[in-house]
Amino acid sequence: MSIIPINDEWTYRRPSGPFAAFDGGPEVLGTARLPHDALRDEERTPDAPARGAGAYYPSAAYTYTRTLDVPEAWEGRTVQLEVQGAYRRAQVFLNDELAGVRADGYTRFFVDLTPFLRYGTANDLRIEVRSGEDSRWYSGAGLHRPVILHVDEPVRIVADGVRIVTERIEDDQAVVSVVTSVVNETRATRTVRVHTGVADASGIPVEQESTPLTLAPGEQADARQVLYIADPALWGPDSPALYTAAVALDDEEPVLTSFGIRTVTVDPRKGLRINGEEVLMRGACIHHDNGPLGGAAIGRAEERRIELLKEAGFNAIRAAHNPLSPAMLDACDRLGMLVMDEAFDMWTRFKTPYDYAADFPTWWEADLEALVAKDRNHPSVIMYSIGNEIVEVGTPHGARWARRLADKVRALDPTRPVTNGVNALLAVIDEMPRIVEELGGLNALMADKNAMATVGATDTATARIEESSAAVDVLGLNYAEKRYAQDRQAFPHRVLVGSETFGPEIGRLWPMVKDSPNVIGDFTWTGWDYLGEVGIGSTMYQGDDKASGKLEREFPYLTAWCADIDLTGHRRPLSYYREIVFGLRTEPYIAVRRPEFHGVEILNPSMWAWSDSVSSWTWHGYEGRPATVEVYADADEVALELDGTEIARAAVGTDKPMLAVLETTYRPGTLVAIAYRDGAETGRTSLATAGEALLTASADATRLVDDDDALSYVAIELRDAAGALVTDADREVTVEVTGAAVLAGMCSANPSTVEHFDASTWRTFDGRALAVVRPAGTGAATVTVTAEGFAPVVIDLTVVDAGCDDVPLTVQGLEPVDLALEAASRA
Repeated sequence: MSIIPINDEWTYRRPSGPFAAFDGGPEVLGTARLPHDALRDEERTPDAPARGAGAYYPSAAYTYTRTLDVPEAWEGRTVQLEVQGAYRRAQVFLNDELAGVRADGYTRFFVDLTPFLRYGTANDLRIEVRSGEDSRWYSGAGLHRPVILHVDEPVRIVADGVRIVTERIEDDQAVVSVVTSVVNETRATRTVRVHTGVADASGIPVEQESTPLTLAPGEQADARQVLYIADPALWGPDSPALYTAAVALDDEEPVLTSFGIRTVTVDPRKGLRINGEEVLMRGACIHHDNGPLGGAAIGRAEERRIELLKEAGFNAIRAAHNPLSPAMLDACDRLGMLVMDEAFDMWTRFKTPYDYAADFPTWWEADLEALVAKDRNHPSVIMYSIGNEIVEVGTPHGARWARRLADKVRALDPTRPVTNGVNALLAVIDEMPRIVEELGGLNALMADKNAMATVGATDTATARIEESSAAVDVLGLNYAEKRYAQDRQAFPHRVLVGSETFGPEIGRLWPMVKDSPNVIGDFTWTGWDYLGEVGIGSTMYQGDDKASGKLEREFPYLTAWCADIDLTGHRRPLSYYREIVFGLRTEPYIAVRRPEFHGVEILNPSMWAWSDSVSSWTWHGYEGRPATVEVYADADEVALELDGTEIARAAVGTDKPMLAVLETTYRPGTLVAIAYRDGAETGRTSLATAGEALLTASADATRLVDDDDALSYVAIELRDAAGALVTDADREVTVEVTGAAVLAGMCSANPSTVEHFDASTWRTFDGRALAVVRPAGTGAATVTVTAEGFAPVVIDLTVVDAGCDDVPLTVQGLEPVDLALEAASRA
């Protein structure tokens, strides 16, 4: 068995037909190292077909090509191409022959190249992708996840053929089953031995087994092994212990599989339990894009997002609304992030003109099989979701689909519960005129800040979703928290999760979750800012020339701007408010609404929008003018002091729980917020007016491995000599990368800009910008950050050969079972 990443040396171009040669050949756009999103660098325009939903990017199609050197030694072997994600409607050609297709842009799939190979020469590999008006958010377009070549012997462990399940956990041991699927593609009966070795996180072998398996010609069969691991370290969100299983046939190179020992149960009285201990999911919905990298799922980008979400207090993510990349699931396993693993955003009814609904009847079963096969060994995946806001769940045949999908998932993996993110309002959208009248008319409903939840809690909604809800183990509710208490009474055996909720309402929602044993968590929309659905969380002021009166904003809006964490990975004020509500932070937090908009009317306020505030007391030019200060605190009162003198005091909870709003006048100095409960101080925090700005830059990694996953994130900030962020002195900064690395992308957090992610110059936003550097060879690399009027900042990087970290997985003189153990210990 050989696994060969083929992520370098790709060329991408516009697609071309058979007569392109008459016009001088197709237009070549560039070369790429995968993962790659070609759409990211296209020109955004106000009249793009998908408009704000797609971040004003055009519809596009691309052809990716590279050569494969196929040695004569491969003859007689099976050669498969693993495509972890190609957006979208991918067609794979080898030597100009169609070898495979896939409709969904996020599904990992395998293509058998064997019938089309030419041995002893270079082969031409081509993958066509296309997208446009097929998604409600920015999807990107390209080979946005890795591509891997598998070269296997005729008798082999099949792809995704190792399945590991925790059967039970006892006081002194864990019982783990390992099922290995083996295929014999020879014309003779073969008997092989399946050797399995398991090592713990320190590389110490802990268990082993060897089993014979006889296969007739063309037969596929399973070897079932039961292992007993003494005194196991259990996987959980606070202690993500991992083991590695190495499974080999005879003396072949083993298949390595990381896994965790843990159990998952749900019930309406004891909630979600992991290893028997109750866990409430502090969840974040996240889209797949990586900001300045577009849709490219580069390993370090995926890992960094999970790191920062975890640091911000989340312990769970919901894949919105498609299967996650293997790289992100690996990061969730390592870091202890729970995953709601979602399959589809639509079933049979279209949400956009050319979306997956046209492909669903043909591909749904294969795509569910691919999802489960890819993810079932990841301990972080604790729940499968079969859909999001599926319109037809309120119909009899929609309920049939729900049951069909849920049963399919259970047949593939009975160890995890199944959910479905239901928007009850959408389920009754066809009856809205009657429902509106029953609720007192349109004006009464529009005056209801929580109208979506009100409609979702009506008797009509209850009746319409009852059958489809009974098909799943956990009912996901999108914006329907009024059902929590109602369903506890009406459906005492129903387990609920807030699968999508308004982020700014967490102060009201989290106590409801804690007080409802039938509700196992809350997933905010969203944890991380994303491209597309532009401006749904923005503040629309009177006089704003981009105010359209619609939920999405006009060009050049780029991001949704509704998240706890912005596009650069910086936590916004809402994130700190949530951390206090979760009970994870005792120190108060100060945010200041932008004083230039003090007193200006807000148009069409969005339920996804937090206040237009920044954690800053630096507002040059606004001295003596009114300022609104927010203080977040688990307290009943807060006081504001400026340079030691009290300037305001207010009760907490008047506007929102754990939030005080104070009016004052801006004057430079040190602003201190003091929190009180029953008259006693419980905590304090401060903001100081920043001095003269200095240009600073820092990299999160200065030693990189020259592989497909490596990145260095360079934070560019304007700070004074004391380290305070200067938020009101924004200017253009330029990044130059020389040597063995390239600038992979650059951005700020600005939700509305015409700047390009592939540009080397960006204007800071609230004092900050971000550059992403990717290795491109080995040796020294230099990142130089400049801005007019500042001394340049230089960061030195070192890029080493990926092969330096490679360790052979075979050792001379060891028996096959010891080889498996050796491989597991080195993983």
